Amino acid sequence: METYVAALNYAIPFFISLIVVEKLAASIMKKEVIRGMDTLSSLSSGLTNVIKDVLGLTVTILSYEWMVEHLAVWQVSSSWLVVVLAFIGLDFAGYWVHRISHQVNYFWNHHLIHHSSEEFNLGCALRQSISDWFSLTFIFLLPIALLGVPARVVALIAPIHLFMQFWYHTRLIGRMGLLEKILVTPSHHRVHHAINKEYLDKNLSQVFIVWDHLFGTFQEELADVPCVYGVKRPVRTWNPIIINFLHLWQLIRDAWHAQRYVDKVRIWFMPTGWRPADVVARYPVEVIEDVYRQQKYAPSASWALQGWSWLQYVVNFAFMMLLFNHLSQMVFGEMVAYGAFLFLSVYSFTMLMDRSPASGWVELMKSVLGLTVIVRTGDWLYVGDRWPAGVYAVGAYFVLSALVVLYFSRMDRGGRSAILSEPV
Repeated sequence: METYVAALNYAIPFFISLIVVEKLAASIMKKEVIRGMDTLSSLSSGLTNVIKDVLGLTVTILSYEWMVEHLAVWQVSSSWLVVVLAFIGLDFAGYWVHRISHQVNYFWNHHLIHHSSEEFNLGCALRQSISDWFSLTFIFLLPIALLGVPARVVALIAPIHLFMQFWYHTRLIGRMGLLEKILVTPSHHRVHHAINKEYLDKNLSQVFIVWDHLFGTFQEELADVPCVYGVKRPVRTWNPIIINFLHLWQLIRDAWHAQRYVDKVRIWFMPTGWRPADVVARYPVEVIEDVYRQQKYAPSASWALQGWSWLQYVVNFAFMMLLFNHLSQMVFGEMVAYGAFLFLSVYSFTMLMDRSPASGWVELMKSVLGLTVIVRTGDWLYVGDRWPAGVYAVGAYFVLSALVVLYFSRMDRGGRSAILSEPV
């Protein structure tokens, strides 16, 4: 955990810097590839995913370390070969877990968040799941476990392999010559994120494109088929926590409404998007049929609301980093409690971005909880250790936050929510 947190201290500022660079480059190239609220939703999703990962809120059915200790039939002695095998093994496993996530109804819920943006840019790379409570990766790591690749090497390579999947989420880089035959490139991954029928469920590789060529899922980007991004059942929200569980909730409802018991069971394991015929007839859902007539989600947002939403993200990002850098001083229950509070806070300000009528109540609950912690403990995430007055600043933030959200809620009720608004 500590190693991962240390890596994040460098990786997060680097990723955010690249997003800023992409925005500047897009402006210079006169290309519209970034919408402010969409990017903020992506960043907020990344925040929740990182919190979940750092707190270790995923169940591993069988650990890789156990497999190496009990199943290895050989022990690789070469240090460089160990690293190469670990990287290839992670990439192989990543391909198959990714493929299952696209092809099985239940597992699509784990991955939908990553495809939910109707844009394609570096920001959407940060849309990662908080709903994958258990991992199947161990199954596909069996080949390198049999070869005795040490668990510590896999643990070291895993974040590097993950971070290498960030850069190709962009529309600003064209074809890359020979690299197109070896690596996953922006062109390949644009295809992967597109909902055009020609592109669905293609290019599932993570670093080496060879897996798609080997297993029949490769598709070249076509000049006469412009990519349209998003998901076939549009999410219609900026709230990453809602997006994470939309498909799961749909499956639960469909299983409940299905008349045949066999459908109640098999819906979870059928191909992604499958619904019982009787449920489709009685409970239709919105599906994009003509991708070229896609209506992007864009509720009105005043400059004031946009600015407030970005400020909320910055404050919660600061809270997250305070949490991460004080984990050694906390017991597990305290970590989870603060993590849950940050989830609630992200839920609250993204509800306001959606102009939800309930956002005021959720924000009030968040602020009361925050103030209660300060009153009962005299501190907030150990801010008082280095800056005693900072505790009062955090308290003032909670009060201000509740008042501001109530103000925006009143603006909505007064029918003036579109004042100073612009497309986002």
